[in-house]
Amino acid sequence: MRMGLFMATQWPANADLDLEMANLCEQTRIAKDNGFSSVMVGQHFLSQPLQMIQAEPLIARLTAEGEGMTFGITILLLAMQNPILVAENAASLDWITNGNYVLGVGLGYRPEEFEALGVKFEQRVSRFEEAIPLIRRLWNEESVIHHGQHFNVSGLGASIKPKRAGGPPIWVGGDVIAAVQRAAKLNCPWIAPPTMTFQEIAERVEVYKRARLEISGNSVNEQPIIREVAIGSTKAEALRAARPALLSKYEAYASWGQTATKEQVSLSDTFDEFIKDRFIIGDEFEVADEVARYKDSFGEGEFLVRIQWPGFAQSNVLESMERLGKIIT
Repeated sequence: MRMGLFMATQWPANADLDLEMANLCEQTRIAKDNGFSSVMVGQHFLSQPLQMIQAEPLIARLTAEGEGMTFGITILLLAMQNPILVAENAASLDWITNGNYVLGVGLGYRPEEFEALGVKFEQRVSRFEEAIPLIRRLWNEESVIHHGQHFNVSGLGASIKPKRAGGPPIWVGGDVIAAVQRAAKLNCPWIAPPTMTFQEIAERVEVYKRARLEISGNSVNEQPIIREVAIGSTKAEALRAARPALLSKYEAYASWGQTATKEQVSLSDTFDEFIKDRFIIGDEFEVADEVARYKDSFGEGEFLVRIQWPGFAQSNVLESMERLGKIIT
């Protein structure tokens, strides 16, 4: 199981973005030095009061700091975007990363984002299912004729094809069972999100395997997973340092209607219970044991760790990387 860095790219309204960009560049260099295989970032629009640099230009900048690493977006909000733009941006980033780009995509869950971008929320599934095959065609065909429910291409070819033969891997995210089945139908690995318990991941992995066997006779080759990880000299120290920033992050998710958090009446009152078997928190030995449990249960794949949240200090992030580097090596 490879370990990648799932970067935190949201900051409080008063944050200095010059400093935060320098921090991300430093994190990329330190991640590479400590054996991390990849750097991934997420995407949202209209995240105020949190500041957030958009994913695609950010990836292009960070590539210069981690030559040879894999870079990607987990997840790009595909259903509210034009797949032609997504396809050409992804192909461009595949060249910028020397063929080491991953496109992780999802529906999105904030109606406000869809409304602001002029896309009907109730069309998100049909747009998504039409977009992925179209993206693959644009990557692989010289000219494309496509007249679908939402998108039209009249015998034109993409401005740029990816460097990697066939195009970058496309991963599909989503919490609910339908999202897992959709990933299988579209022949994409399913990304296990950080909000899900170990048991919920296990249940969905079985759903995915059954669906792939029914569709193609093939099971899953690798399982990408995202986990929140707090690591310190002791479990208590790790939780004490990370808890305020983690709680702030998940209260923001709850306010946006994120699936796993929206039912929480008062997250601050239930947070210690909420994080059980969702987040990996401990010293180096405890974290190593938990990572091994995921590998033993789900096999090979990119194991993406998020070790920073809004308000969590850069010094704590770099210390966490160095501790995790001992686990990787």
